[in-house]
Amino acid sequence: MHVSHLSLYDFRSYERLDVSVDAGVSVFVGPNGQGKTNLVEAVDYLATLASHRVSTDAPLVRVGAARSVVRAAVVKDGRTATLEIEINPGASNRARVNRSPLPRARELLGLLRSVLFSPEDLALVKGDPAERRRFLDMLLVARNPRLAGVRSDYDRVLRQRNTLLKTAGAARRGRRGGGESDAGNGSSALGTLDTWDEHLAASGSALLHARLQLVALLQPHVRTAYEKVAAQAPAGRTSAGLTYKASFDLPDPIDGIPDRDVLAAALLAEVAARRTDELDRGVSLVGPHRDDLVLTLGEMPARGYASHGESWSFALALRLASYDLLRCDGDDPVLVLDDVFAELDIERRNRLAELVADAEQVLVTAAVPQDVPDTLDGARYDVMEGEVTRVR
Repeated sequence: MHVSHLSLYDFRSYERLDVSVDAGVSVFVGPNGQGKTNLVEAVDYLATLASHRVSTDAPLVRVGAARSVVRAAVVKDGRTATLEIEINPGASNRARVNRSPLPRARELLGLLRSVLFSPEDLALVKGDPAERRRFLDMLLVARNPRLAGVRSDYDRVLRQRNTLLKTAGAARRGRRGGGESDAGNGSSALGTLDTWDEHLAASGSALLHARLQLVALLQPHVRTAYEKVAAQAPAGRTSAGLTYKASFDLPDPIDGIPDRDVLAAALLAEVAARRTDELDRGVSLVGPHRDDLVLTLGEMPARGYASHGESWSFALALRLASYDLLRCDGDDPVLVLDDVFAELDIERRNRLAELVADAEQVLVTAAVPQDVPDTLDGARYDVMEGEVTRVR
């Protein structure tokens, strides 16, 4: 799988851009602030419907424009399809395949796969649990696009349930304090919570089960990738591990991972046990939104104990493992290396380049050509003031 042509309309700094790219390695070179990252961000957005740099769509639209469009010709098994996403901040995005509209934008997911390395990846190791949950969920959806619906359902249930908890909790506190409260709304919210508890358990157990399966599959790939990236690591710190840490005690499986029904029952029981705390705080305290992916080096947690170089090696291992897992599914994802070589020492640069050189397509951005190892010699584009020119 590879992108053969990319068109941008009012995306980030580009009013209009058309650029053809080949399979293999393409390197986009230019000073910072010239639009290199915008190019590869557009490719990754088309694959994931999310940006690795911002959490909302508004910054993706050029200043002064109402919407932006990303369109790409994607070649798979010798056939070319044109994928398009129209980004409409504050409204629903629209997707098309070969100019035909799709009912929902998320139906575009899975038609193009990408794995993106960027300086922001260090947050996977050093950042908050939300970064690692997002990493897992993005990979889940890349492997199985229908899980985008499960994730969306869970987010919707969580928002509704939190609203009810705030309303019921405020009424409860008002009654205890002897003050005025909207008792009718509070009682109604409290009576409705049981129904939303069940919805939370149903969608939450589906998401939790999928994450547990993913971590089990990902673990050996991460271990292997870390050993390759950090070949000179000190003794006792060469083994990278992953452990899923749920917000409640998971039931012991008879063999492997607990099934969804068992997880749903356990989640529902924990929600009931934490009801008083949740009403006091006005927020859901149990569920996949409170979980974490614990990363370890040897017997120590990577977060807080890993050096800067070790943290970078672990972040690279997570991305390489994602690529290997997607590749096992049958398609080479498009690999995007966004200004990542400037963050690495020479040894890690060369190892990373060797590990990804055989990918069907690698898109690299760099401020200077010297940052890119010779192993990734390929097509070269200069990016300057919004102009992208092929020079080799």
